[in-house]
Amino acid sequence: MKARKLIAALVLVAPALAFAQTGSTTRIDQRQANQDARIDQGVQSGALTQKEAARLDQGQTHVQNMETKALSDGKMTGKERARIEHAQDQQSQRIYRQKHDRQHDFNHDGRKDRPARRH
Repeated sequence: MKARKLIAALVLVAPALAFAQTGSTTRIDQRQANQDARIDQGVQSGALTQKEAARLDQGQTHVQNMETKALSDGKMTGKERARIEHAQDQQSQRIYRQKHDRQHDFNHDGRKDRPARRH
């Protein structure tokens, strides 16, 4: 009788544990996708130059490598998750700063646009 209860408990708990494990990376992956979209939007609008976008893409790759390394043993600890989220916070700030600086490439020629001369 106890064996049946134990098996039933395991059947109910196992999916919850599996979800908890994948749920932690789902949030990180979604945020990575959002930040990639922000970079792409910045390039299309001209708010980011090609050089800025390439540098930001390198930062995104770094964060992705951190996640891959954290998951290499099959699970992500709270400390690893915190480090990755901190890196994502910093990357988000970099994206914002680069999109809102005064360097633009509105005509998409690969060069920074110069501000109009005032007389």
